[in-house]
Amino acid sequence: MVVNIDYSAVLAYAFGLILLYMVGRVLLAPIKIVLKLIYNAIIGGIVLVILNFFGSYFGLSIAINPITALLVGFLGVPGIVLLIIVKYILST
Repeated sequence: MVVNIDYSAVLAYAFGLILLYMVGRVLLAPIKIVLKLIYNAIIGGIVLVILNFFGSYFGLSIAINPITALLVGFLGVPGIVLLIIVKYILST
């Protein structure tokens, strides 16, 4: 029993699989970035809710919107400080 293997077909399948893998990697990168943005915005929103809850005792509140949530999500505590400084600069 002799099996004839067409090596050009095997190479074509291998090339196709490699190409499919590369295209998948390129398409997954933006999805990871978007998921990270959403995650950071959720964390930033939670931090702003907590800040507004405890800040109400001191007369401090920051509006919660997507921009402020992303800013706090990305920068963390410096983002909160930045928002507080900008609020006081714009209110005077």
